[in-house]
Amino acid sequence: MNGLHHAEFQSPIGIVEIVGTDDAIISILFSEKNTVDFPVDPGSPQVIVDCQQQLKEYFKGQRMEFDFPVTSTGTAFQQKVWAALTEVPYAETVSYGAIAKAIGSDKAVRAVGNANSKNKLTIVVPCHRIIGSTGKLTGYTGTLTRKEWLLRHEKEFAEHAQTLK
Repeated sequence: MNGLHHAEFQSPIGIVEIVGTDDAIISILFSEKNTVDFPVDPGSPQVIVDCQQQLKEYFKGQRMEFDFPVTSTGTAFQQKVWAALTEVPYAETVSYGAIAKAIGSDKAVRAVGNANSKNKLTIVVPCHRIIGSTGKLTGYTGTLTRKEWLLRHEKEFAEHAQTLK
C-alpha cells in the first residue's frame, strides 16, 4: 500500500480531514479542530486534490455526486450497508430499517446503525441521509447539527436545480 497523505480544509460546518493513498481516498471526516494544519499543497496526490475540489463544489451546491476513487475496510456486513448508503439519492432520506431491508437483513436495524457510525467516508458515502423510523434525526458521528445542515443544504440545492430545469 502507498503511504498515507493528509489534507484539511475549512467547510461551512467545520474542518474536513481527508486521508488517502496515491490512488484512493480512505477517510473523509469532520474535525473538531479550529485551524487547518495540513492544507492541500502542490505535492498532494491528485486524488486528494480532486477530493477536496469536489467536496468544495458540494458545499457550494454545485455537485451532487462524486467520482474520485475511494476505498474502505470493514466487515462484509459493513460493506453491504455502506454500498446501500450510496444508493440513497441526493437530498432524500431513508430509515435505518429501510437500509436493513435493502440489504436483506430486515431485523438488523441496530447493526445497520452501528455500521453507519463506522463509515469513514462522510458525505461521499452519505450516512447523513439515514434517519430514524419516525423521521427523527438520530445518530451521526459528525454531530446532529452537521447532519441537519447537510440535509437542509441538499434539499435547498435540489429544489434550486429543479427550478432550473
